[in-house]
Amino acid sequence: MTSKVTYLGDLRTSSVHIQSGSEILSDAPKDNNGKGEAFSPTDTVANALASCMLTVMGIKARTIDVDFTGATAEVTKHMQAEPRKISKIEVHLDMKIAADEKTKTILERTALTCPVYLSLHPDIEKIVTFRWGS
Repeated sequence: MTSKVTYLGDLRTSSVHIQSGSEILSDAPKDNNGKGEAFSPTDTVANALASCMLTVMGIKARTIDVDFTGATAEVTKHMQAEPRKISKIEVHLDMKIAADEKTKTILERTALTCPVYLSLHPDIEKIVTFRWGS
């Protein structure tokens, strides 16, 4: 088992990661009858994309002896109304390091083949930008 999710009432859930015991709360968003006091379930999907990209890039950076510390991602999720679902995820990655073209290519290709990216439905538009050395 990976996690256990408990409905807490009032459109809130608690997800507990079995191995570590860490907890994620989720709320329905304000535009869908919720309070919006925590990540919504669809927010966590969009966030998982950026987190996965940074994680696999970090693994690859380690193997090619590049210090990837401090890289960040800004995530924007877009919803469509009918049927209600994620229509687009924008991820803007800021690498904070100067890198040669070969290293940039390796890390960018790694990001675009992360497991979450490959698992998302092809109808979800994915806009990914990379900023280097900022």
